[in-house]
Amino acid sequence: MTPNAEERVSVSLKALIGLAKPAAGLNLHRPNIRSQQSGGYLSRIKGRGMEFDEARCYQHGDDIRSIDWRVTARTGKTHTKLFREEREKPVFISVDDRKAMQFATRGVFKSVQAKKLAALLAWAASHQGDRIGGQLYSEVSCQEVKPQNGKNSVLHFLNMLAATSFVMENQAFSLQQALNRLGQHVRPGSLVYIISDFRGMTGQAANYLVKLSEHSDVVLIFVYDALEKGIAAEGRYRFTDEYKDVMIDTGDKERLRCYQQHFEERLAQLKRLAASRRLALIQCSTQDDPVQRLRRPLESH
Repeated sequence: MTPNAEERVSVSLKALIGLAKPAAGLNLHRPNIRSQQSGGYLSRIKGRGMEFDEARCYQHGDDIRSIDWRVTARTGKTHTKLFREEREKPVFISVDDRKAMQFATRGVFKSVQAKKLAALLAWAASHQGDRIGGQLYSEVSCQEVKPQNGKNSVLHFLNMLAATSFVMENQAFSLQQALNRLGQHVRPGSLVYIISDFRGMTGQAANYLVKLSEHSDVVLIFVYDALEKGIAAEGRYRFTDEYKDVMIDTGDKERLRCYQQHFEERLAQLKRLAASRRLALIQCSTQDDPVQRLRRPLESH
């Protein structure tokens, strides 16, 4: 169904709740992190996806890194920590709501597409029994919700997505700062989705992503508009955010080339980062069906 004018530029809580049913057919588990273990996830590092259960006397063959030094000191006998596997995995969803996301020439605003993707992921995680938490940030604010179980945790996250309005102020909250905060809030062993157009992807921002990927599985979802890839027809295009007007003349080949080059460089940077750190990268345009994009996440677009 083609969205009406209002649905193209904003998203309602009702619309996000309505994505619960189509999300039931989505599987968040990527092939390279899937296993036959409880919960369907394979740990990259020692202790990931595990919770402390009890301590017992040390036995030959136990990993010395699991020695419980507190119990050992108290009892005078060497004890080993025993862990049990968690049955659910924390899923943390970061959503970019900066000014550049309030844009589209076709389909829906990038911000609307990002929030629909986030809602689908949250519902899919809930259907799979995982805990859901998230982050929403703009130039002027950044909010996080702690991962929790159940439908109420999804609704809390969706309320945050739907309630935030676009603030026209010149503040300096950047992608780099959002990723830094993300690393402080995400628990090791989480599955992290970062939904953005990744404008302002500095070297330090990339470093924060690298650090995050060392203890969590990270999926990058790159949201873009067709105009950013390139304008097919020549002409003069007027854009407005209701505060400022910008005129783009596609007959100016040099300016158009620079505009497209910025997009290509940003995408190439993400691809290199994803390849080097074994991250999943999903490309989703403002015209795409978000359900279909998430059903085939590892395919290029």
